[in-house]
Amino acid sequence: MNGNAARFFRLGAGFVGLLALGCALTVSAAKPSRRGIALPTDWSHRHLIFSQPRSVEQAIHLQQDPRFRQQLYRRALPLMLPPDRQEMGGIHAPQQPHLRFPIRIPPRERSTGLWSQSLGAGAGVGAVNFPAKFSFNSGVADCGNDYVVYSTGLAGSSSQASLIAFNNLYSGCEDAVPSVYWAYDTSGQTLPLPSGQILTSPVLSLDGTQLAFAQSNGGIGSLVLLKWAASPGGTVDAPGDLTTVLPAEYLTCTAPCMTRIVLHGGSFDNDDTTSSVYYDYVSDTAWVGDFHGYLHRFSPVFAGPPAEVGVPWPIQLQPSGASPLASPVYDSGSGNVFVGDTGGFFYSVNAASGAVTQSSLLDHGTGIRSGPIVDSTAGVAYVFSSNDGGTACAGPCAAVYSFAAGFAGGTAGTKATVGASATTPNPLYEGDLDSAYENSTNASGNLYVCGNTGGAPTLYQVHITSGGVLGSAVAGPALASGTTGCSPVTDYLNPNATGGATEYIFASAQTDGVSAPCLGGGCIMNFKSTPWQASTAYTVGQEVVDSHFQVQMVFKAGTSAASAPNWSTSTGGITDEDTGTVEWLNLGVTTAATPAGWAAHNLYAVGNFIEDSNQNIEVVTFAPGGSNSGNSEPTWPTSVGQTVHDNEITWTNAGPATGALATAGGTSGVIIDNIVESGVSGSQIYFSTQGNQATCGTATSVGCAVQASQSALQ
Repeated sequence: MNGNAARFFRLGAGFVGLLALGCALTVSAAKPSRRGIALPTDWSHRHLIFSQPRSVEQAIHLQQDPRFRQQLYRRALPLMLPPDRQEMGGIHAPQQPHLRFPIRIPPRERSTGLWSQSLGAGAGVGAVNFPAKFSFNSGVADCGNDYVVYSTGLAGSSSQASLIAFNNLYSGCEDAVPSVYWAYDTSGQTLPLPSGQILTSPVLSLDGTQLAFAQSNGGIGSLVLLKWAASPGGTVDAPGDLTTVLPAEYLTCTAPCMTRIVLHGGSFDNDDTTSSVYYDYVSDTAWVGDFHGYLHRFSPVFAGPPAEVGVPWPIQLQPSGASPLASPVYDSGSGNVFVGDTGGFFYSVNAASGAVTQSSLLDHGTGIRSGPIVDSTAGVAYVFSSNDGGTACAGPCAAVYSFAAGFAGGTAGTKATVGASATTPNPLYEGDLDSAYENSTNASGNLYVCGNTGGAPTLYQVHITSGGVLGSAVAGPALASGTTGCSPVTDYLNPNATGGATEYIFASAQTDGVSAPCLGGGCIMNFKSTPWQASTAYTVGQEVVDSHFQVQMVFKAGTSAASAPNWSTSTGGITDEDTGTVEWLNLGVTTAATPAGWAAHNLYAVGNFIEDSNQNIEVVTFAPGGSNSGNSEPTWPTSVGQTVHDNEITWTNAGPATGALATAGGTSGVIIDNIVESGVSGSQIYFSTQGNQATCGTATSVGCAVQASQSALQ
């Protein structure tokens, strides 16, 4: 265990997990073997997603895309870790109703599965960017070969790595956890160049032996390709040697080596600090944008001497008043590349002809900063705007837009507003789609996003109807007490959580975090987002999030109906399913405040909450006319759904308290890796802080690379 992560937070049994398969079609290429497959996970895997195929023909077409097979693998693989491994650290998983709680870590023999490591003073790549994780064999947590790579956001030098990777990631590894696998200054030591700074997300080759990323060298942007090699002795402040070669020499160079291709457009060598590289495994093609609004295409990339494709590439998407591009996403289903720019426009570019389609002006604030989320199955793209230019929110709103893959020029698709904006708002980063959406055959479900860009960042549940059409949005918990930036939102389903499959969303506020452990600073939090499912057997204590963004707990076990019930919207209210046999107890809207403990002779009403002495949440489910508690604290039940009497009050256990992690400056995007069947701990999240932590590993006042890990899912 490195750093002070143990006193930040602990992971419970339901923090992260796998998506349920939910696919009636048999796709043999995606069926996991016992030994698993090599599996890269980087920013692009959350931006190109696949709802369920509509036909066998479509499934056959989609399975040609490795990202489709990888997504099915993540959904299908059950997690089977040794039952004797005990969870020892992290954000506690089950999101509790109504309130967000501080962490109290009970005495344990040893804290495992967490670490924090220095990336250098002032390190941080920005909220929009992500680390990347490679699992050499997803069936086994491989201490020596699995690695996670972080860009530091700092200018590389002989005393500062710009890119660093760690292996020995897991708590069961025999060597130091973690170890520096390799660390490089990617400025170009062999061919001297200005200091290299990586402010974008790296992407991995399919076999994990190479990386691609955009880098800025003294105001000149480049596509960089890198072959890594284990570098014993390399550290963040003493990076290893890295040979820089010409593109024509890259295919045969001996690792560790790199090459760079300058992003040239018009009469400029253009910079890039806003657009991550998107790589297509099938065609060995990469796309990246630049500062002057040019979209570049490279092919081959990893499989041949890399080269930029010529005319009509690179294409300047908005010749008049060109703006820096965000990260592009290529969709093989439509044959289009989708990308936004800081001028506020969204584009579809035909990958074959280069024909450009431009939307109407979508963002009147910071511009579009995130890559879109593209559902290749449904042919739908979701775009995120900090300021819609309207007046519906007593001024402008933050908004999410949905576009068909073949949208017409000058249009805006459908829109859902997600809180108020301002003349100079914070950016709206991408949200994430829930398992109900990914398991649907008609592109329907929910999208969770951190909106309210003109005030305190707030989570929103955006309903998506058939065909990816955006419906209403419901406000959920505020993450901060003041106006500050948020992070991208990450949603993940854990089918192995204690008490049943549970889904969570993770988001970070840059300052003013309202959860007690964050002390008003940067803060990462997790919230429950498990969707209700039809014709499903539920047990007492299981929880779902309804269409009002309220938590509903099973009060009486049974089987749900074929369609969702008319949910009670009153905290403490009971919902009876008309044709199902389940009864639900409304636990209220999730917030991030900290509840008080139990107090003697205190007046409580139905729906009130306290945190009990076991760090569980107790909700009042019976208190005629409002009732006073007794003389002494009850002996609290330890199982979710159990009740205890306190004078005339009935308390119901709503599950463990959850927590939050203090993260200076908030976090980067979160990568979730939870794909290990057996072996040492192999279920974790990765991110970096955006400011200097007080302590990080053995260093102080530096930006941190963080792993939050589970050692068992049951």
